[in-house]
Amino acid sequence: MAVSAADNVPPFIAAQLTHLLSHFRFTLKVEQMWSGDKYNSGPFDRFTLLIPFCLDFIKWDVIYNAECPTVAPDVIFGPEDEDFHPFPMSSDDGTQASNCLSDWNYRDPARLLSLVQFLRDQYVLYQRKRVGEVDDDRLKFEISTILSREGIEMHMSSVAEKPEEVKFAVPLLDMNINKMVPSCPWRYPQKIHLQVVYPVGRKYTSAPSAPRLKLVSSSELKALFSIDDVKLPPWLDGMCLAEYLPNLEEYLEKQVSEAVSLIDLRRQFIEALAIQLGRPVEADPVFCRKATFLSATGVFTFLVHFLIPTQFPKQQPAIMLQSSQHFNSQMAPLKSRSIADYPWSPRWEPLLMAERIYEFLADEALNFKRQCSEGQLQ
Repeated sequence: MAVSAADNVPPFIAAQLTHLLSHFRFTLKVEQMWSGDKYNSGPFDRFTLLIPFCLDFIKWDVIYNAECPTVAPDVIFGPEDEDFHPFPMSSDDGTQASNCLSDWNYRDPARLLSLVQFLRDQYVLYQRKRVGEVDDDRLKFEISTILSREGIEMHMSSVAEKPEEVKFAVPLLDMNINKMVPSCPWRYPQKIHLQVVYPVGRKYTSAPSAPRLKLVSSSELKALFSIDDVKLPPWLDGMCLAEYLPNLEEYLEKQVSEAVSLIDLRRQFIEALAIQLGRPVEADPVFCRKATFLSATGVFTFLVHFLIPTQFPKQQPAIMLQSSQHFNSQMAPLKSRSIADYPWSPRWEPLLMAERIYEFLADEALNFKRQCSEGQLQ
């Protein structure tokens, strides 16, 4: 999100907010901005931040005073965090504690970034302390076995009319997925987490029930590897999280390595298509998930779009034809349905796959031309 004074945001706030959004170690979102006056007609000097935490978002309001730029902003936390006090009133020796608000410099664009980073770090410790105080033998045991793992976040949920539960966000795989992908376009390191949810209140038994488990990844990773396709290993009776994680990570590492190797197979398939259809007019050069070719039958010209799944060649590509000469009432080019009923075998070599598709398209293009001419497509 770009923020500027033209958006009715004071320049010093715009500079700090832009710096925060560009340099924070997680992807932040600004939910809304508003003015301090009751008609919302003044400068926008307050906003709501959505901050990633424990595979969810926490929502904090940041309140500046545009008329007093030298004063540090207030930060209002959520109603469920009324016991969160990140700034001690005094230090251990009784003197006034110094913090990132006590020497606030509104001309420094990095000040808001420092403040939000500090508050989030304190919030991680606050939630960890809350979870550690839960009177649940099983949770205490689980925490003791995994606390040494770097990057674990935990959250105590105590919503009215719902049973209390503790959620863990456990980072998986000590491998740099970004570096495994040539010409990787990702700005942030791609991570896979295991979300683990334990109910609170059950005393430890020799064979406790399995927690709720779910894999969560950054959205960009879907271009390479979909965790929705991963079947989690079974949770055996009497197992704890520290025993479960090594097997899961070993399995995931194989899945990710295989997904990277499949990029080359998709690239070979696109190159084989180019032998039959000519050089693509557009293609995904990194993940090789898409390719578009210009083709013709007589005077009828059309585009052939290929959408190649991450599970290629186990899963076949979807094909869509798009006319270059026929348009609907909104002047959008006519397109065919997604085509998957063409000759295919995952055991074929890419050259044979491309040859059979080319033969199929010779007849399918005539059908598509007829449908366009007769107005059967919209």
